[in-house]
Amino acid sequence: MNRDTKLYIALSVLLLASLVLIVRLAQLQVVEQKEYGKESDKNSIKKITEIPARGLIFDRTGKVIVDNRPAYTLTITPFQFDKTLIDEVAALADVDVDYIKQELSKAKGTNRFNPVIIKRDIDFKTVSVIEENRDRLKGVGYQVQSLRTYPNKFRASHIFGYNSEISEKSLSASTEGYYRQGDLVGTAGIERTYEKQLRGEKGSRLINVDVNGKEVGQYNDGNSDVKPVNGSDLYTTIDSDLQEYAEKLFSNRRGAIIAVDPRTGEVLCLVSKPDFDLNVFSGAPDAKEVNYLFNNPDKPLFNRVTQTKYPPGSTWKMMMALAGLGSKKITTTSTISCPGSFTFGNRSFEDHGSYGAISVTRALEVSSNVFFYKLGLMLGIRDYHDYSEMFGFGNRTGIDLPNETRGLLPSEDYFNKVYGVNKWSQGLLVSLGIGQGELGVSPVQMVSYTSAICMDGLYIQPHIVRRIYNSSSNQEYPLEFKKKQIDLQQNYFDAVKKGMFLVVNGNGTAKNIKNSDYLLAGKTGTAQNTKGANHSWFVGYAPYDNPKIAICVLGENAGWGAQVAAPIAGAIMVRFLSGNTVDVFNENNSSEAYD
Repeated sequence: MNRDTKLYIALSVLLLASLVLIVRLAQLQVVEQKEYGKESDKNSIKKITEIPARGLIFDRTGKVIVDNRPAYTLTITPFQFDKTLIDEVAALADVDVDYIKQELSKAKGTNRFNPVIIKRDIDFKTVSVIEENRDRLKGVGYQVQSLRTYPNKFRASHIFGYNSEISEKSLSASTEGYYRQGDLVGTAGIERTYEKQLRGEKGSRLINVDVNGKEVGQYNDGNSDVKPVNGSDLYTTIDSDLQEYAEKLFSNRRGAIIAVDPRTGEVLCLVSKPDFDLNVFSGAPDAKEVNYLFNNPDKPLFNRVTQTKYPPGSTWKMMMALAGLGSKKITTTSTISCPGSFTFGNRSFEDHGSYGAISVTRALEVSSNVFFYKLGLMLGIRDYHDYSEMFGFGNRTGIDLPNETRGLLPSEDYFNKVYGVNKWSQGLLVSLGIGQGELGVSPVQMVSYTSAICMDGLYIQPHIVRRIYNSSSNQEYPLEFKKKQIDLQQNYFDAVKKGMFLVVNGNGTAKNIKNSDYLLAGKTGTAQNTKGANHSWFVGYAPYDNPKIAICVLGENAGWGAQVAAPIAGAIMVRFLSGNTVDVFNENNSSEAYD
């Protein structure tokens, strides 16, 4: 057989095989497609994603302060849904038809085969209607999911935060592939900070369904299912009793309270007022209530502990004292003359009184303005900025809450940028010396600075969560927080702390909160406000000789620090030290001292 014959036979065999293959493909795709399609439809598989329960949140004693409750969630699977029933389903779920259309329109491609969440926390009556009409309400179903509940006598809304459905922007920005349309995600507070730990791991169930979408049994006898893993639990540093007490004292006010253990940086209580009811965001949020919170001019969603940026008034004077001592501009025994007023250029700056030549400790006790006016000029902007930065000002503290402000700590570069190079007056330092002018701080920065003072320079990152525990794996994840030692001489801290002691226990501006059982120390402040009444400040700690609590209270537009912030702070410190048994708060216990 010659070469040409062999080639002819090979080509003939190849052509015949190709012809047979083409005929068979045509038979399968055209002739038998209808029959095989029916068989395929009978064996469709529906994947149901199972959302794990979020981790629980506990207080410092192990008491549950954020829990979960089971709830029914109404869903629609777009591929199976008969859109002629949309009005009926909208009425059943008590939602707008346009809302359902909008949610279903988001389901593209293969997502059309997955249930879309329409409404959470539906009642059992609605579930019964769905069950009774399952054959007619094709694609309409329900799932059991867990929702947050708060078994407390306090709100702590700015601590916990809340969950809401993930936005389209966040969903498209997410690169890890965990989230789907309709998923809940931590949106504020520690719910947001610890979202990855709290959310857990999703599971899935595979269900066989017939051509009508009716479930006919588990796929592969459930062997292909993946069980969800519940989220990890958060053990916080919050003292529930103290939190409740602090909220009660601040119930009708605007402002912020934060108390920490200065030895560890653990937050004992945190209050921002006005606040809000977290239940508004749990279950099926009412659009009107949610819009009211977001548009309320009192800004109840705004965390005044971590996001405000106000001048601190006279509570800044300890910072000035330490900067003056650290830079050697003054000593612990040197004096500055305080005659009752101070003139710089063509402007006169007033004081609360005339004190003569006084030391830094005495200046803190009586809150002399002239002393710190002059010290501000002596320091200069560079030392002013650099020493203040050592105590965390101008930077975030790192507290485990979102959207913390850096505040505003003026520097030479800042003034050159705002006013022009060498075009700003040294007179700006006069106001900065008493915590006024272009200086903005938050209560969390102020309590951290106060803690560092009472701990002789030990600055610890404030935090709310102490440890994370995964009950599924029985693993505990302790957390580490930053610490630093501020390098200043011990006698500098001693002189400043003695001044704070005399503010309360001597002839100072907070003598109205002196307590016979516990030695309190602190400093009042009244910050001028060009847009309304002054802000009332107090920072302090106790006991004086063995600090266990440090506190900052800010009363927005509340007036003198000695009249409002100091009595509240004093009562909270005593309450904590007494084991949450003593209540010394007296609303009329204001001071005649104007600071």
